[in-house]
Amino acid sequence: MYVEGQKLAMKRILSDAKIEKLARELQDLEARDDDELKYRWRILYGMEPPQKIHRSLLIAAVAHRIQENAFGPLKPSVRRHLSLAVIDPGTPRPSPHYSSLRSGIGTVLVRDWGGVTHQAKVLEDGIMFRGQRYKSLSEVARVITGSRWSGPLFFGLKAVAKDSNHGTR
Repeated sequence: MYVEGQKLAMKRILSDAKIEKLARELQDLEARDDDELKYRWRILYGMEPPQKIHRSLLIAAVAHRIQENAFGPLKPSVRRHLSLAVIDPGTPRPSPHYSSLRSGIGTVLVRDWGGVTHQAKVLEDGIMFRGQRYKSLSEVARVITGSRWSGPLFFGLKAVAKDSNHGTR
C-alpha cells in the first residue's frame, strides 16, 4: 500500500513539474521573435505557417500545439463545438447555427405564421422572399412578423436555448 502511495505521489510531482515547465514555455513565447515562432510552427505542424499570419495568432497556434502535445488533443465533442474546420480565407464564414444554408442554395424554407404559409428561397448571396431579395433570414422574419426575430430561429434552423443553461450560452 505504501509503495502505491509513493508511486502516486511521485507521479503527481512529475506532473506538477511538467506543468510548471509547460507554463514557463508558454510564457516565453511572447519574448520570441517572429522567425523563431515560425520555426516552432514548422516543427510543431510539419508545414510552413501562413505568409501573412499575425503575431498574436502565431503565438496562440504554437501555444495550442504545445499544450496539445503535452495533454493530448481536444475531445471530438469539443472540436465539433468549436467548429475547427479549415475555411478558405476568402470565403465568408457561415454561422454554425445555420451552416446548412451555406450548402443549401436553392433550398425553400417554409413557415406558417398568422394563418399564412410563407416561403423563402436561399440564394447564393441572400434570401428571395415575395419576389424581393433580402440580405438575411432575419430581415425576412421581420417583414413577416413586423418585429425583430432571429431568422434562423424563426424558420426552425436554430434551436431555442434550453432552460438548463440558465440564460447563458
